[in-house]
Formats: sequence, structure tokens, C-alpha cells
Amino acid sequence: MSRLVPLLFLAATILVGCASTNVPDARTQANLPDIISVAQWGGSAADASKARLHTIDHITLHHQGEAFPRDKEPAQYLRNLQTWSRGSKGWLDVPYHFIIDLDGHIYEGRDPGFAGDTNTDYDPAGHVLIEVVGNFEDVEPSAVQLAALVDLMTYLAAKFHVPVSSIRGHRDYAKTLCPGKNLYRYLQDGYFAAAIGARLDADSARK
Repeated sequence: MSRLVPLLFLAATILVGCASTNVPDARTQANLPDIISVAQWGGSAADASKARLHTIDHITLHHQGEAFPRDKEPAQYLRNLQTWSRGSKGWLDVPYHFIIDLDGHIYEGRDPGFAGDTNTDYDPAGHVLIEVVGNFEDVEPSAVQLAALVDLMTYLAAKFHVPVSSIRGHRDYAKTLCPGKNLYRYLQDGYFAAAIGARLDADSARK
């Protein structure tokens, strides 16, 4: 696993002229969860010259929407997703900025400084997109997936100054079941808001 994501992201944003909004402060650097980089899962970097830049003010939760068998290799899934996204869809890269697997491992996807893509009727500019593998209309998220989401969303909320009220699901913006009723429930009942808010408050108190 790698803790190089902020440095890689900073280098990219310097090249495209928006580094000043993305320099991690000590608090967000300390809270950075372990993230498996694009290079580690065998992907390739997107062409920054073709990217649509954006300013992040939302965190939006997605699910894969298909069953993800236990023996399916996440790295191969991501390589296939990158190939499909670029070849079949003509997109810049995988549509999501971060992906969480069955074991709660977090993978780097599209550079957060580049707006995502979607097959549905909303503009994801301004949204950092998180996908959790599996179909949560049919299955329940695991404890490790929920824990990884809290870690990642807390980090992103602090880094990009996203209010907890702007952490929502895909279905809040488009006609879709995504992220599935069994995962969306944790947004509806305030579970994520309470857990992330408590962590952010604790971090502020330590400053």
C-alpha cells in the first residue's frame, strides 16, 4: 500500500496550474488512509491535458451494482474497468476517484483533481466519487468496507473542506438505485454523518 497519493496529486496539480488548493496540511496528511496507487494495481495515468478540472465540494458514494465474487481479483477488475472506460466509453479514465474492495482496501482511481464520469443524468463536476464493489441492493456492506468509507470520507472532507451535509449518494443526484439500499441506509440514518463529524471534531480539538 502507498501513502504517495497526495504527493502524486500535488505534482499533477502543479502541472495543470491548481496546486494552491490541494496542498495537504498537517491534519489531513496525518489522517491519510492507506491507498493502493494506480501503479500498484497495474493501471496507467490519465492524460492530464484532456482532463476536465474541477473544485471539489461534494463527496458522492456509488456501488459497483454487480455481484463481486470473493475470488475476483480487485486489481484485474480495475484494469478491466480502465480499459473499458477509455476504449468503450471514450472517458478519460475510470469514472471513480477511489474504489473500496471487499476487504476494505482503498484503491486510487481517477485523479481527484479531474471531474469524474457517469452513465446517469447528473454532472459529477465538483464531486469526488467513491465506488464500493458489490451490489448493495442484494448484499450488506461489510464492517471493513464501512470502516474504510469512514476513514476515506473523513480524510477527503478535511482535505477539500467538504461539509458533512454534502456527503451523499449517487441516487441523490440522478435516477438510479446506486449506491444500493443497504449502503444508502448508512447515509439516510446519519451513521456516516455522525462518525465523520465526530472524527473531524476530534481532529479540530487536537489542533
